[in-house]
Amino acid sequence: MAEAIALGEEARGTTAPNPNVGCVIVRDGELAGAGATQPGGRPHAEAVALEAAGERARGATIYTSLEPCAHESRRGPACAELIVGAKPARVVAALRDPDSRTNGSGFDRLEAAGIKVEVGIGAEAAGRSLAGFLTRVRLGRPYVTLKLALSIDGKIALPSGESRWITGVEARQNVHLERARADMILVGRGTLNADAPSLDVRLPGLEHRSPHRALLTRGAPVDGWTTLSSPEAIHDLHDVNDLLVEGGSGAASAFLQADLVDRLLIYRAPLLIGEGKSSVGYIGLTNLADAHQRWRFAESRGLGMDRLEVYERTRA
Repeated sequence: MAEAIALGEEARGTTAPNPNVGCVIVRDGELAGAGATQPGGRPHAEAVALEAAGERARGATIYTSLEPCAHESRRGPACAELIVGAKPARVVAALRDPDSRTNGSGFDRLEAAGIKVEVGIGAEAAGRSLAGFLTRVRLGRPYVTLKLALSIDGKIALPSGESRWITGVEARQNVHLERARADMILVGRGTLNADAPSLDVRLPGLEHRSPHRALLTRGAPVDGWTTLSSPEAIHDLHDVNDLLVEGGSGAASAFLQADLVDRLLIYRAPLLIGEGKSSVGYIGLTNLADAHQRWRFAESRGLGMDRLEVYERTRA
């Protein structure tokens, strides 16, 4: 299952609005086939893995990070039907698909054909990898990651506005990897005017993974950019699973105040700036008690001289 989830994670940012699923087929303790959802959302991971496995899928165990789809599409057959035709002995899925077109009916179809179904193995890891798709289906909006590059004292720039570069090469490379995993990247008008960012992916071999660009502004649209008049407008982004908000302080504050940030990436550099530009402004808090227990620490790791801290929003 870990390998299936890893394959799906590699596809994140290329499959929207479809989920970035990974699938592994094992027979007699040996790998028979593997695959992930292909760019554009088709073929699905199970179809790719089944094609690779061929006849070896018969009697095998299929590991998939999400319930096989059960709905017919003009773009391809339902994965549940493909699996039934392949006659495996067992299907192990990390998560149930919340899409109303499947939502348990994929499992029902498999069990009706005599295929054993197990659900829940690797659910937490799969949930993180598929957070974009799951959030879009459940909440009607993309999963939002906010990235901030800060000094030790929480500044994003000098008083003059100079901010290149607070973090080092390794941290900036990690940001490009996050871009490659996003469907869309957003900045505010101030950042566009000050930095004219290209927001592309500049990692060797991943240049083609540059996400679509969005601009948070109530002003005039800009050619080549999707314009959002408010953070709430992300509910209209029906083909976006993962949205990365990169800056600046105004955009960060607006998304935090709207409580539309699901994940924080804090790239903290070992330098003190003192007086300078704060990372965020007013975010709607009226008392300190409301600030507690809103964020859960997820992980931390070194990136050269810098450190990445990841936090996830705690929600009911």
